[in-house]
Amino acid sequence: MSDLVTGDAVVLGLRPARLPSRALAICLDVLVYGVGYVLVSIGVVFATASLDDAAQAAVSVGMFLLVLVGVPIAVETLTHGRSLGKLALGLRVVREDGGPIRFRHALVRGAMGVVELLLTFGSVACIASLVSSRGRRLGDVFAGTLVVRERVPGARVMPVPPPPPWLAGRFTGLDLSAVPDGLWLTIRQYLTRMNQLDPHTGAAMAAKLADEVVARTGTPPPAGVPAAAFLMAVVHERQSRDAARAFGAAARQAPYGGGTAPAVVPYGAMPVVPAPVVTAPVAPPVAPAVAAPARVAPVEKPRGGTGFAPPA
Repeated sequence: MSDLVTGDAVVLGLRPARLPSRALAICLDVLVYGVGYVLVSIGVVFATASLDDAAQAAVSVGMFLLVLVGVPIAVETLTHGRSLGKLALGLRVVREDGGPIRFRHALVRGAMGVVELLLTFGSVACIASLVSSRGRRLGDVFAGTLVVRERVPGARVMPVPPPPPWLAGRFTGLDLSAVPDGLWLTIRQYLTRMNQLDPHTGAAMAAKLADEVVARTGTPPPAGVPAAAFLMAVVHERQSRDAARAFGAAARQAPYGGGTAPAVVPYGAMPVVPAPVVTAPVAPPVAPAVAAPARVAPVEKPRGGTGFAPPA
């Protein structure tokens, strides 16, 4: 799907971080963790003075793994990819599709960091970052993550447009586990740039991406829903699930910035406003005329289809 949207864009217009900024952030992190390790070591030496050599060696190894491996993993997990050094330089670790990382991503990055950063003094990480087109080290490659810039001077944030309100809650039961991260990134890139594309080309790309999502989820395409609106609603559902996992179920209460979600409308059904009631005029000398019956606009039935076909 990378042939649909070109360029090295990341979700929300953020740019991948390069080696100098990442190296400086790592140096700040190592300095902080190193100071903490020294302070903890002094306390452990006094606490284990009465133990034998084997016990002291075991405590030292455990303390090394806890402070220099376990603490960075916990920090990245709890801060969603922002360590102290990355926070100071405006960097953040995200998934390849732009979403927040979880414990498994931080665990893989931390485990690989022992070899890349500690045992080889950062030489392996530097070589891997220079070779990678997006500045990723081996831990990022194995974890499926990317370090991006959160603060870009002069750059305008390009959020994914929200779906139509009548699509709220339509895809809460959709299984999105089979949709790969690369397809999510392509969809987000298209949605942030669809207003810059030719209408016919944009509609064809939206139809192709929507068909890909339908094929991955195994659910028939919703009747009467445009392909672009379907993509917006699916991406919004993915973001809502990520927010619910990260911040709890309360994050889904106001998906559109406040208030409760609009009522769910069946597939293909659009709100139909009835025509106003027309009342016949009343003649002065005669009895009042009977009001004419109200004319209600007929409900259009959705056109059938087997997929999101582009316009002719």
